[in-house]
Amino acid sequence: MASIARSALLRQTAAFPKFSVATQAIARQSAIANSVRATAAFHTTAQRALLPPLPQHVDGSVNDPAPVPAPSPSHGSYHWTFDRLVAASLIPLTITPFAAGSLNPAMDAFLCATILIHSHTGFQQIIIDYVPTRRVPRTRKLFTWGLNAATAVVGLALYEFETTDVGITEAIKRVWSA
Repeated sequence: MASIARSALLRQTAAFPKFSVATQAIARQSAIANSVRATAAFHTTAQRALLPPLPQHVDGSVNDPAPVPAPSPSHGSYHWTFDRLVAASLIPLTITPFAAGSLNPAMDAFLCATILIHSHTGFQQIIIDYVPTRRVPRTRKLFTWGLNAATAVVGLALYEFETTDVGITEAIKRVWSA
């Protein structure tokens, strides 16, 4: 089979005349221009930055060592363990009132407090990770105070809902059965 195809290919290549170097260069340039046009068809928008870059400055020189923060147990493994315990305690606290059928106000308050602490520490970690103190110290302080204010307002709202209304578990039970 290969010998049949080889003779046909040789006949086709022999039928075409040889191109000069200038003609080959022109053909190569037009092939590049065609590939650029084909690629440009997919890129229809100009590149633009969504947000302006943060302030750029270098403290010291390139050869200065990286600063090592002071050790603090509240920001280390104790903090991580506390976050995991709070997250793990939410599972039985969420299931128990519905499975046991009891609407205990103390358990309801403990569930609300645990949800509030879990949410606060989660958002606090987001602020710590994505709003660096070195680059935007005022924004970091604003976000931290905003988180503290929001936590206080939500805590007050949950307290009012628990003491003057039916409570979280009863409200969920009513919405679920509606």
